[in-house]
Amino acid sequence: MSIEALEHGLVAEAPESGWLARAGVLRRLARDRVAVLAASALVFIVLGAVFAPWIAPYDPYFTDLTKVMQAPSSQHWFGTDNTGRDILSRVLYGTRNTLVLGLVGVIVGGAIGGLLGIFAAYYKRLGGWIMRLVDIMLAFPAILIGLAMAAIFGAGLSAVIIALVIATIPDVARVARGAAVGIMGQEFMEAGRAVGVSDSALIWRYLTLNCISTIFVFLTLRFGQIILIGSVLGFLGMGAQPPTAELGMMAAQGRDFLFMAPHIATIPSCAIFVIVLCANLLGDAVRDVLDPRLQT
Repeated sequence: MSIEALEHGLVAEAPESGWLARAGVLRRLARDRVAVLAASALVFIVLGAVFAPWIAPYDPYFTDLTKVMQAPSSQHWFGTDNTGRDILSRVLYGTRNTLVLGLVGVIVGGAIGGLLGIFAAYYKRLGGWIMRLVDIMLAFPAILIGLAMAAIFGAGLSAVIIALVIATIPDVARVARGAAVGIMGQEFMEAGRAVGVSDSALIWRYLTLNCISTIFVFLTLRFGQIILIGSVLGFLGMGAQPPTAELGMMAAQGRDFLFMAPHIATIPSCAIFVIVLCANLLGDAVRDVLDPRLQT
């Protein structure tokens, strides 16, 4: 019997590879009203950020010194800031930058961390070195990494993205390694090695695909944390620089006027709160649906 035929038999014996293969995932999510509400809110927020150039009522960078620190009104729904810029328009543009930070940090950091964890589980000789590197990365908080990146590359979105990617890698690597170690003990992996299936096929076609659901569940939970960390870095001045709109930086600019015009700081802060809350609620629901240990 050829290696190709044996591999075909292994596919039949392997468990479902990834969450995309599981029937009824969307149907089970649709039964959760909290998940539906959170997903709807996130879709609304994302659409608002994507179409910000078309739906923003004003230019987010246009200053009007005759309308400084105006309270919310029918003309400016969220009021104006200390230079007369429309806060609603800036929140729409700032949400775009904040979401980009979170998505890039989660996707890039998740991909690198997932591969490191899978390689550490498959290549046991390298596993110890890889996990020691992960432990070293875990020893540095995201704030400290952001400070280092800002010192090296200068304050800006690029420094925050690098910091978020580095902060995401170690946690994902540990989760991926734990999932991969469990898969490595399955009979279909041992059978694949016995019949001579190549390492690349075992890693990509069987090990990685069967770890994707676990990694995906963790990343959905991690997304809200990454958004919050990115906003904190922006609040501390390491992220986007004026006049670029970014929610964390906007909240920081409004703290000097907290008693005179509290809406300047509170509205961007509330936007961050809503994004993180919806992401966490949706992440919890996805975990409940996709994690086989929580299935009843």
